[in-house]
Amino acid sequence: MKLSSEETFGPVAGLIPFETEAEAIKIANRADVGLAAYFFSMDIKRCWRVAEKLEVGMVGVNTGLVSDPSTPFGGVKQSGFGREGSKYGLDEYTILKTITFAIQG
Repeated sequence: MKLSSEETFGPVAGLIPFETEAEAIKIANRADVGLAAYFFSMDIKRCWRVAEKLEVGMVGVNTGLVSDPSTPFGGVKQSGFGREGSKYGLDEYTILKTITFAIQG
């Protein structure tokens, strides 16, 4: 199913059956893209466990909103690298340089 392997920018919800949590994570991670993932659960331990295993730049748990000016925005895999927004985004566009002078007069 293309919906599970390509980025879809639109109001679309793909429903893919799975038997276990591990299978659901495997299905989600097999895509070559990794901007964001969303899932719903009331089990806090599961929320943390699944969110940490998803190979994406942003995870929405029990929400469809993952973007906020105070948080980094960006993906992994073919969805790009680096971050925009927040202090982390500024760091992506900043090149630090150290210049040391020894001036003798």
